[in-house]
Amino acid sequence: MTTRIARRLPRERGRAGWNAILGPRAPRPALKEAVTADLAIVGGGFAGLSAARRFLQLQPGARVVLLEAGEIAEGTAGRNSGFMIDLPHDLASADYAGAGDESRRIALNRQAIAFARDAVAEFQIPPAYFDEIGKVNGAGGAAAEAHNDSYAAHLAALGEANERLDAKAMEDLTGSRFYRSGLYTPGTVQLQPAGYIRGLAEGLAATIALYENTPAKAIARTGPDWRIDTPEGSVTAAKVILATNGHIESFGFAAGRLMHLFLYASMTPELDAETCRTLGGTPRWGVTPSDPMGTTVRRLDTPLGGNRIVTRTAATLRSGMAASAADVARATRAQRRKFDARFPALKGLKPEYEWAGQLCLTLNGVAVTGELEPGLFSAAVQNGLGTARGTLTGIAAAEMAAGTETDITRHFAAEPEPRRLPPRPVRDLGANALLRWRELRAGAE
Repeated sequence: MTTRIARRLPRERGRAGWNAILGPRAPRPALKEAVTADLAIVGGGFAGLSAARRFLQLQPGARVVLLEAGEIAEGTAGRNSGFMIDLPHDLASADYAGAGDESRRIALNRQAIAFARDAVAEFQIPPAYFDEIGKVNGAGGAAAEAHNDSYAAHLAALGEANERLDAKAMEDLTGSRFYRSGLYTPGTVQLQPAGYIRGLAEGLAATIALYENTPAKAIARTGPDWRIDTPEGSVTAAKVILATNGHIESFGFAAGRLMHLFLYASMTPELDAETCRTLGGTPRWGVTPSDPMGTTVRRLDTPLGGNRIVTRTAATLRSGMAASAADVARATRAQRRKFDARFPALKGLKPEYEWAGQLCLTLNGVAVTGELEPGLFSAAVQNGLGTARGTLTGIAAAEMAAGTETDITRHFAAEPEPRRLPPRPVRDLGANALLRWRELRAGAE
């Protein structure tokens, strides 16, 4: 009998602001008995919920059980910056331009967006949580503008629309004089990520068994089936999908091949009407940095949970899959400097929420998505693009489990194995030194 014991469980640092501003919700009960299913899914984020929806599309009436270690939208899915991006967005590149067949990746990303758009309609998720308004790469200095020039040329070669924004247009959009220019691309969806995930989970809960605060502690092969042991119960299923992103390594898969990266964000308190007038700009927008190591900023309005500003910057590699309080404190200091530089009229405004969010990357940019053992599938390793890539890996794993072949399954089936990383502590020391250097080089961006 094959048994894989989870060596680590998710450990979150800080309250997920996106989830908090939506107000409380009653979590689904934890699993406290032995149940059976046709498909069991571990993980209730973009990948796991997308896998559940796709599997039921292919096999209506199937018994699906989904286990979430914590509470829906309080984990990684509620800790990203909320951009579902269709275009090349390679975090290891100076200007996001990727390598290989980018046209194919764009087409796949747009399939993920279409899947999410249909889910919004099907489950009546508030449309503000899925806002198809595009995004802007903001540039504060000459080097950043050069990154945008390079990226614009790359997009033009791909036949993808983009528009340059001058300093006045950026000020009109953001209310900030920090940006000297920007590059607008229309295909990105700006999510309220916690709102979207909550809506997806509640919509699916009518047809699946959803258990929260139910971590998978061990997975064992028992005859033709798999059994997942939880603290107070178990699930026996013919097929299992591990939709756990980097925590796929916790079960012993891809060991020594995954980079566990943490990014950090903070969110202001609710801004009153007078503060909003002082700030200026439009009430809802999103700016990603032209340098991938720069600062992402989003402004929210009432339909998203209140008039607030989200600032995201700084990164650390933590192979132990846990950020520290010191990591969050360092990042928050950096975010306050970046916030004050962009919004001097609000200088000194302290955040209400500060949090860390876990990413998982591989050296060669591939996922770990496919059949790991007979009947055991993975929808994992999203390379920092959790909203679109997570949706795609979930769709792919569900299609594989259902015996369906599509462009999405063929894409992931063709990917090579992740490249092996240097051993610890060389990996951690080297990667964090590189990250600090890249942050310094990005400067005010």
